Amino acid sequence: MYKILKKEMLSDNIVLMDVLAPRVAGSCLPGQFVIVKCDEKGERIPLTICDYDREKGTITIVFQTIGASTKLFATYEEGDSFMDFVGPLGRASELCSLSDEELKKKKIIFMAGGVGTAPVYPQAKYLHERGVECDVIIGARNASLIILAEQMKKVANVYITTDDGTLGRHGNVNDCLKYLISEEGKTYDLAVAIGPLIMMKFAALLTKELNIPTVVSMNPIMVDGTGMCGACRIMVGGEVKFACVDGPEFDGHLVDFDGAMMRQRLYKTEEGRAVLREKEGSTHHGGCGNCGE
Repeated sequence: MYKILKKEMLSDNIVLMDVLAPRVAGSCLPGQFVIVKCDEKGERIPLTICDYDREKGTITIVFQTIGASTKLFATYEEGDSFMDFVGPLGRASELCSLSDEELKKKKIIFMAGGVGTAPVYPQAKYLHERGVECDVIIGARNASLIILAEQMKKVANVYITTDDGTLGRHGNVNDCLKYLISEEGKTYDLAVAIGPLIMMKFAALLTKELNIPTVVSMNPIMVDGTGMCGACRIMVGGEVKFACVDGPEFDGHLVDFDGAMMRQRLYKTEEGRAVLREKEGSTHHGGCGNCGE
């Protein structure tokens, strides 16, 4: 059992929890995720690792209460426990593969949309711990959906923007990036965009136009977390990939976002899943690669 040591409501429907999971905390890296189950009959929910403390043996998760399982998770209090807390899963951020000297040569901008701020935070913190400065744009529809801003300000240069102008700049993350480049004279060697699919799609279109290499995290489309359900199958540069085992991070300029969004819609119904299984054949599943279904 994995005890909840801390619970905090970041907004009306966004929850932060610190969970005691020493083995996960001892080996995880920014960009990875965990799969959480409340009990034997519970749904397996992939959640991005927002933070970790190796000394305390804790993992911080942030989730939005959308489906039945996340709504159930939100009823748990400090002292309660999850039955399963499996990880770290997925590939770590490509930033973790670079030396400190290589990182210090890069000018990095993070574009975080809504709950996508949670997986951005450990990457910005990772850079800060290595003496690397970075910029982070946190965007949301309104002020109530801006999360982790104060924590982020301790590790990065933060720019807040809201669609309705209730906090920070008025506009979306793309508007803010354009402002930083045109008005403040900023230049960037790498952009990392994490948020809803539609937000990442348009962020990648803009950075391609600006000739800024871009990484996106495709964690919003994961369901099973092992590649075998087929939900997170995506096309990247014309090749079949599975977000949970090949990612979740990919080259944003190569991801077929329209295809990913179409699959996400179809996957919500049994009829849609049947259509996808028939259409995609043996490439529908990842993971074991041997089921042939």
